[in-house]
Amino acid sequence: MLLHGIFPPITTPFYPDGKLYFKKLEANVEQYSKTPLAGIVALGSTGEAILLSEQERRDVLKTTREAAVPHKVLIAGTGSESAAETLHLTEYAAELGYDVAMVRTPHYYKNQMQPANILAFYRTVADRSPLPVIIYNFPQATGYDIPAEIVIELAEHPNLIGIKESSGDVEKVRRMVEGTRDVKRSATVTETFEAVTPRMLKAGGQIHGQGGELVSVEALTGGVKSSSAAVSVIAGLKTRQKKVGFQVLVGAAQKLDPSLQAGAVGAILAFADAAPTACYEIYAAWKEGDFELARLKQERIAKAAQRVVSELGIPGMKHAMDFNGYFGGPVRLPLLTLTADLRAEVEQLMADIRN
Repeated sequence: MLLHGIFPPITTPFYPDGKLYFKKLEANVEQYSKTPLAGIVALGSTGEAILLSEQERRDVLKTTREAAVPHKVLIAGTGSESAAETLHLTEYAAELGYDVAMVRTPHYYKNQMQPANILAFYRTVADRSPLPVIIYNFPQATGYDIPAEIVIELAEHPNLIGIKESSGDVEKVRRMVEGTRDVKRSATVTETFEAVTPRMLKAGGQIHGQGGELVSVEALTGGVKSSSAAVSVIAGLKTRQKKVGFQVLVGAAQKLDPSLQAGAVGAILAFADAAPTACYEIYAAWKEGDFELARLKQERIAKAAQRVVSELGIPGMKHAMDFNGYFGGPVRLPLLTLTADLRAEVEQLMADIRN
């Protein structure tokens, strides 16, 4: 499955009394669906997933899935400390129609998280998961940093298709990309090389009244050989195959450009919750080979991304969203809403980064 591009790990909206605010969640997802973002991540760290009950996590997944448009890739954060609980939520996400499961590194017993433990955990999850899996490494939060060598070894598993690397270590990104160059897979994409997932094909079949069978272009043209012989029609969608490797996505917006230069294919960025277009512009410039423009676009957001996301965290991110026309709203204890001085600082940093 193709995971190129920018994905926001969306926040979870709450009422002032702490209850889930589903209407605002739907509204945010609908807004993101109108942007050039590649997809949406539900229940990432920015979604305060660790502060939600099991039922609330299921409710967030369901609401997000129902509000999302068919052409955006949907990633579900399903990681828990045990493989069994991780698979439990992954199976539910698959039932809803999610495309990918994002599984954070187990970390509570970090002294026991030796290579054998991590290899066994991810291989067990990948063996049994009904969805393709991406590893999620966020050492600033977990206190555990999965070594590049372990990621390279895990990349050989056919159902482990990538990693979200949030350490901000560009050299580690480079090592993982270099170490997984021999991993070659094929992904179904559109004629314009955008992602295609089973959920998208199902929606296409419903729209076009087809059942999802594979039809060659040659057959459709009455046996006349087409110049687009590599194109096939599945459920009313014209598709082709694209070679992809183990896909490295990053999580530090302030280091997006150098990470792409190091071989990352995209990013899951908390800063994209408030500034999706600004983040996408860096990726688009890099994709088009305009590296000077990518550098300039990177410089534009670097200070704000560092302060708002890395230092002020979810309270800072939610206020930036409020400032930029999305719903951020309250956070859950033990997190605290920003003080007036910090809110003013966020607004000053975001003043020239509007969407």
